[in-house]
Amino acid sequence: MRPLFLLLLSSALLLSLPLAVLAQSDGPEADQTSAEQDQPALLVADTIYITKDNKLVAEGNVEAYQGDVKLTAQSVTYDRETGSLSLTGPIRIDQAGETTLLADSAELDDGIQNGLLTGARMVFDQQVQIASVQATRAAGRYTQFSKVAATSCHVCADGRPPLWQIRARKVTHDQLERQLYFEGAQFRILDLPVFYFPVLRLPDPTLERATGFLVPSIRTTTQLGTGVQIPYFIRIGDHKDLTLTPYVSPKTRTLGYRYRQAFKRGDIRIRGAHTRDDLQENQDRGYFFADGRFSLGNDFKLKFDIRTTSDNSYLADYGLPNFDRLRSEISVERIKRDTAFKTGFIHYKSLRDSEPQDEIPSRVFDLNYRKRYFPKSVGGEVRLAFIGHAHQRTSDENIIGRDIARATFDAEWLRSWTLATGIRADARLGASVDTFNIKDDDDFPNNVTRSTPRAAFTLRYPMIRREQSGATQYLEPIAQIGWAHVTNTDVPNDESTFQEFDQGNLVSLSRFPAEDEREDSATAVFGVNWARYHPNGMEALATVGQVFRTKANPNFTLSSGLQGTSSDILLAGQLRNGNGLTVAARGLLSGDLSFTKAEFRAAWAQGDTGVSGSYVWLEPDPAETGGDEISELLLTGRYRIDENWLTRANARYDFSASEPIRAGFAVTYSNECVEFNVTVSRRFTSTSSIDPSTEFGFSVALTGYSVDSDGEKYKKRCS
Repeated sequence: MRPLFLLLLSSALLLSLPLAVLAQSDGPEADQTSAEQDQPALLVADTIYITKDNKLVAEGNVEAYQGDVKLTAQSVTYDRETGSLSLTGPIRIDQAGETTLLADSAELDDGIQNGLLTGARMVFDQQVQIASVQATRAAGRYTQFSKVAATSCHVCADGRPPLWQIRARKVTHDQLERQLYFEGAQFRILDLPVFYFPVLRLPDPTLERATGFLVPSIRTTTQLGTGVQIPYFIRIGDHKDLTLTPYVSPKTRTLGYRYRQAFKRGDIRIRGAHTRDDLQENQDRGYFFADGRFSLGNDFKLKFDIRTTSDNSYLADYGLPNFDRLRSEISVERIKRDTAFKTGFIHYKSLRDSEPQDEIPSRVFDLNYRKRYFPKSVGGEVRLAFIGHAHQRTSDENIIGRDIARATFDAEWLRSWTLATGIRADARLGASVDTFNIKDDDDFPNNVTRSTPRAAFTLRYPMIRREQSGATQYLEPIAQIGWAHVTNTDVPNDESTFQEFDQGNLVSLSRFPAEDEREDSATAVFGVNWARYHPNGMEALATVGQVFRTKANPNFTLSSGLQGTSSDILLAGQLRNGNGLTVAARGLLSGDLSFTKAEFRAAWAQGDTGVSGSYVWLEPDPAETGGDEISELLLTGRYRIDENWLTRANARYDFSASEPIRAGFAVTYSNECVEFNVTVSRRFTSTSSIDPSTEFGFSVALTGYSVDSDGEKYKKRCS
C-alpha cells in the first residue's frame, strides 16, 4: 500500500508544479542589469587594512553594497590587480529582498556579480530553498548550482528528508527572467525517487504569473465517476491570461476555460466549459459566464454579467454554483450626491422544471432616474423620480404570455422638525403618475393611466438612559398617520407578487416592492425601537410594530402578514454579546398569537472555531410556496484541530418533508510546503432532470512554490 500511496501522492504533487519546456530567452531588462554592474561598490567592516602585496582585507561584520545587492561575510580580501574578492563565511547575499544566497566561502569579482561559491544555498522570498555543493555566478544574471536539492519544506539538521524535494545534477537560475532550469531532475517524496525529468523549467517563487500547470484536483461523483481536473495557466501578457481546465473521467470529456483581461478603464472575465458526457449522450453541454465593468467617463459606469447554460441540470452535475435561475444583465449607471441614474437590460433563464421558460417575464428593461433638491423657500427636501420598466414573455398565449410596459413619474416633499419637547416630527407629501401598456391579456385594458397622491405625518420620541454599569439604552416610540389614493386599480400584479413586512418598510406608504402595485387606503402605524449598548461590546436591538388600514388590499399574499385591515405584529431583534456571538430573529405574529412567518439566524466565532446557522419557517401560501409549508434549517461550521488541520462542514435539512437536502464535509492539512484538501458532499433532492448524487474531491498543492497559502503559515518543528 505504501508504494501505491506514494505513486498517487507524487502524481498529484507533480501536476501542481508549473512545468514547461526547457528554454532560455534574453529580456529587455538586460540593460538594467548592465547598469547595476557599472555602479560603484561600497565596503564596510570592523577592521580594514592593506597587506604588503597590495591586497585590501576587511574583517568582522563585513558588508558590501552595489545597487540593490547587499553582501555580508566574516572576512573579505580584495585583490586590486585582479579585481577579485575572496570571502569566508558565513556569507549572505541579498537581492532586492526577494532572493537570498548563502555560502560557506566564495570567490567573486569586484561587482559581486560573478564568481564561485561553495556550500551554496539560495532562498526565494523566504519560502523555497536550493541547496548545492557549489554555485557559479555569471554575467550578474545567472547562478548555476551543482548537485542540487530544492524544496519549500522546512529542512531539519538531523538528516530527516523533507516531505518532497527535487534533486538535480545541475540547476541554473536566470535572475532576469526569474526562471529555474533543472537538468537531470528527480522528484522525490520522503527521499524516495518517483519521477525523473531530463530537463525541467520552473518559474522561481518571486514570479507572480507564469505559464504552467496549476493545482490539480481529483473529483468523484456517483454520476460521472472518478476524474481528474488539471488547470493549465497561459500568461498571454501583463494584463491578460487564459486558464484551460481539462476534466476527464470515464463518463465525461470536459474542457473548462477562464479568460481575464484588465484594461485601462475596466476589466472582463469569461468562464465556461464545453462537455460531452454519458449523462446526455450525443449532446453538446456546457455553460458560459461573462462579467466585466468599465468606466465611461463623467462618472458613468458600464457593467455586464452574462450567464447561460445548455440545460437545467448541467451546473448541478458538475458541482458549479447551484442557481435555480440565471440572471444576465447589462447596465449603465451614474451615482452622485444628488442624482442617481441607472438603465439596463435583464434576461432570466429558469432552471426549474416546474417553471416553463416561455411563461416567465424573461426579457426586462429598466430605467431609473432620481434627483434631489433642497428649496430654501419651503425648506426640507424635494425628490423627483422617473422610472421606466418593461418585461416580455416569449409566449403569445392570452394571460400566460402577458407583456407590460410602464412609465412612472414621482414627486415627493419631505421635511423634519425637532420640537422643544424632543419629539421628532416628519412630514411627507407626494404624488405619482403611472402609465401602463398591457398586451396579450384580455382581462385588462391595453392602456391604463393612474395617479396616486399620498401624505404622511410621523412622530418619534427618542429617549436615552444611562445605566450605572456604563451601558446606554435608547427607546423610540413611533406613530404615523398616512393616506394614499389610487385612481385606477385595473392593472395586473406582475412585479410585486412577493411582499416582505420588515423594519425597513414599517412606516412606508407602500409596502409593495415595485411601482405596479400601490397601497390604497388611510393607514395608522404604531411601533417602538429599543437598543442597548454596553462598553464590553454587548449590543441588543429590538423592533415591534403593526399597521392598521381602512380597507384591505387583496394583492397582499397570505404569508406577507399584511392582509386584512390590521397587519400581523412585526417582531424583530438582534443580539451581539461581544465575544463572537451574533443572533438575529424576525417574525410575524397573527391575531391568534401564532406565527405566519419566522426567521432565525445565529453565528458564533471564537479563535479556531466557528458555527453559523439559520432557520426559516413559512406557513402554506398558494402564492409564495405553492401551498406547501417551508421549514428549513441550514448549518455551517469550521474547527481548526491544530496549526495544520482544519475541518469544515455544512448541512441543510427540510423539516416539512422530513428529509435532508444537502450535506458536506471537508478536511484540509497544510504546512509550509504542502496543502491537502479532501471534500465529500451529498445532494439528496431530485427533480425530473437532476438525480441525487454524492461527490468526493481531492487536491494537493505545493504551497510556498506553485501557490501561496492564505492565512498564517506554520512550519514543521524539528524537535
